[in-house]
Amino acid sequence: MSGRPLDVLEASLDALVTVHLKDGTIYHGVLAGYDQHMNLVLEGDDVGDVHGELDATAVQDTTIIRGDNVVTITT
Repeated sequence: MSGRPLDVLEASLDALVTVHLKDGTIYHGVLAGYDQHMNLVLEGDDVGDVHGELDATAVQDTTIIRGDNVVTITT
């Protein structure tokens, strides 16, 4: 796998991810899609708090996160 950001996102499709935003908010959900600006589409998961992030918000429905707000994305 290449280390290019969009290649990493492609490899993470349909996987549970945790997204940290500039304002300190943390979301986790299933990565359902993205675009060239790294805007993200997250879907809810039924797994619960598997990443151990106590302050993370689990995505309930389809959520779109604007790419310029994203600091990190982890799987």
